[in-house]
Amino acid sequence: MRATTTLLENNRIMLTVEIDDAEMDEAMDSAAKTLSKQVSVKGFRKGKVPKNVLIANIGGTSVLRSEAIRESLPDFYARAVADSLIDPIGQPDINITAGEEDGQLTFEAEVEVRPEISIKGQRELRVTIPSPVVTDGEVDAQINRYLETDAVLNPVDRPIVTGDLVTMDVHVQQIATDAEPLDMTDFMYTVGTGSIAEGIDELILGLKAGEDLKMNAPVGEGVIATYELKLKQVQERVLPPLSDEWVTENSEWTSAEEMREAILVQMRRRKIVEAQMSQRDAALIALSELVAEDAAPEVLINAETNERLHDLGERLGAQKLTLEMFLQVTNQTPEDLLATLRQDAVRAVRVDLAMRALVAAEHLEASPEEIDEELERTAQSMGVSADLLRDNLRDSGRVVSFTAEVSKMKASKWLSENVVYVDPEGVEIDNAMLRADQSVDDGETESESTETDDDTAEVIDADA
Repeated sequence: MRATTTLLENNRIMLTVEIDDAEMDEAMDSAAKTLSKQVSVKGFRKGKVPKNVLIANIGGTSVLRSEAIRESLPDFYARAVADSLIDPIGQPDINITAGEEDGQLTFEAEVEVRPEISIKGQRELRVTIPSPVVTDGEVDAQINRYLETDAVLNPVDRPIVTGDLVTMDVHVQQIATDAEPLDMTDFMYTVGTGSIAEGIDELILGLKAGEDLKMNAPVGEGVIATYELKLKQVQERVLPPLSDEWVTENSEWTSAEEMREAILVQMRRRKIVEAQMSQRDAALIALSELVAEDAAPEVLINAETNERLHDLGERLGAQKLTLEMFLQVTNQTPEDLLATLRQDAVRAVRVDLAMRALVAAEHLEASPEEIDEELERTAQSMGVSADLLRDNLRDSGRVVSFTAEVSKMKASKWLSENVVYVDPEGVEIDNAMLRADQSVDDGETESESTETDDDTAEVIDADA
């Protein structure tokens, strides 16, 4: 086989392929075996019909050749794609140019390929993630949650602040509906919980017992209600003092100092894990924003959208749910769902293009040795031989895809090491904290995190 490529406009390539006679003979032998299992010839069992007898009964060599071309053309195209190292993203338009009846088989395949995107600014990325730093205020707040179990409520005659317990009479009347009004007497509400209606916490602050509050707020999809609140009493929670005696009697710790230190360690571990879990996605999204949204080809967006819709259907089916039930529960229309899936698909395609662009910009292309090592690991995880996987990748035309995934793994590691992470206040985060291994009880052991891209196995899983 010989394959040559010609670059066309709009990210399209013309692939010209010439099939050797030996390959054509092999394809005809394969087609003969297939037909012999399908054609009934008197005196022979199916699958045992000699080739010359088969040819005589199906109308001649030209019929067998035609069937061989029809059967083998997808494989010829896939091997030509692998040999020419192109990266198609759509279905090819194939045209046989010679050898359909006899002679050397030649065909052309015009296909859209993945665009090569250039990016700038990857070395200046500042990515916001949750802060892994625990403040004294956060520790105090957690300790106060323990102390609240013994809190005393004292009436106060001052403006309401967050955390106060307000006793009130509530009257709710929906607007423009026939619903009966709702009345609650001596309802006790903790300011700051937002459990009555949206916006109440902002309006009630600063009021005092004896005052009234009237407001409109939504009570459901498209329904507005008027809320009338008569504030009758305001109480503040007075916490007991934190002491060794209280800690011993009310917790598993033996002193206030031990309690504070244990809470600090727990909160630090949790916050570091939260920051670590958000690192990769946040960095990928930031990198993807270096790629213009209109750079994502429609064919890739549509394929990704369909794949996500298929995955959703599979997950719903496993839970014995239908798509219609899902739409009803989530209060979505089919158009809403498709719009959401498409938005996610666009982001995923931009991430992929950005990672490939990062590989090119930072010269992170996987070496032959790295590709072989990953191929060995992937084959072992799938329970197949490396040679079988290698042949499978070539026969399916996915050599370039696998190579790209290995390179993207290197790019992911580069990204984690070179991006600057900051907290929501813009303060730079120490990377050493983000590398701390939180599976260790004392929280002191650090290890370099190794990024693994699950997409590598997905590239070949369906075909191996």
